[in-house]
Amino acid sequence: QLQLVESGGGLVQAGGPLRLSCAVSGRRFSSYAMGWFRQAPGREREFVATINWNGRSTRYADSVKGRFTIARDNAKDMVYLQMNSLKSEDTAVYYCHTQALRNHYWGQGTQVTVSS
Repeated sequence: QLQLVESGGGLVQAGGPLRLSCAVSGRRFSSYAMGWFRQAPGREREFVATINWNGRSTRYADSVKGRFTIARDNAKDMVYLQMNSLKSEDTAVYYCHTQALRNHYWGQGTQVTVSS
């Protein structure tokens, strides 16, 4: 079993930065790719970013490319999402995610609100 706990959300002004963290507990964290998703009110959950097991490969949604950076620290079982130049449309609940075999694991989410 894997447990994911997000933190770092909050209220930030447009143009500002925010860093989200995801603490992962369970076996073999370093074996799994990790990702961030988000869900805005009235909208479906959408992909934000993903990072492979050793951190050498990342992929981003077009809407955040160049502004967000995903990173991981396998020694600390942590995943991060550095968000810069935030826009009002980035307002959402952000979720940490991983998949092990056929099982999907999600955190409880952390709210990010960007004020314009």
